[in-house]
Amino acid sequence: MLVDTRDFTRRETVSGAILRGIAPDGGLYLPVDFSEKQIELSSMLGLSYPETAKKVLASLLEDFTEQEISDCVDAAYTRFDDERIAPLVKVGDHYVLELFHGPTKAFKDFALQLLPHLITTAKRKNGKTENLLILTATSGDTGKAALEGFRDVPGTGVIVFYPEDGVSAVQKAQMVTQEGSNVRVWAIKGNFDDAQTGVKT
Repeated sequence: MLVDTRDFTRRETVSGAILRGIAPDGGLYLPVDFSEKQIELSSMLGLSYPETAKKVLASLLEDFTEQEISDCVDAAYTRFDDERIAPLVKVGDHYVLELFHGPTKAFKDFALQLLPHLITTAKRKNGKTENLLILTATSGDTGKAALEGFRDVPGTGVIVFYPEDGVSAVQKAQMVTQEGSNVRVWAIKGNFDDAQTGVKT
């Protein structure tokens, strides 16, 4: 069970919180008791990225079945250009975790390739059949990653707002050329804070 950070009396299931996004009063949802969310790190040594994701998510998504989590993770990480998803590469005497192998080359792909599958599963679990429209603001990477993650996902739509003069030429080109029947991009006059405030309102 999750609790609203602005009203500790308001509780929500994990799948309900995934569908809602933020609490009605603008608060965030957090586990009621983090002490219950413990994983022995040694148990994850040698696991692949998907196996690790399944183990971590199983401790957090308490109203998802093991099969639902497995299906979401397996569907999410099929479009990475390295089968290790997030390879740890030795560079001299150091190791670097590469987070650029997703479809948009942004680290945001790790969450935004998974989120559409969590949302569609949460819809099914909660008996929701209506389309969901997701509004988001970006100053760059999040927009393209969200558009790519939700591209043509049935029952969802995404509108990304970005500051007209606040993203790089490459980021703008990535967003405005995005394919998908259910995604849209709009530039706004103002900065990222203006875009974010508009979305929250």
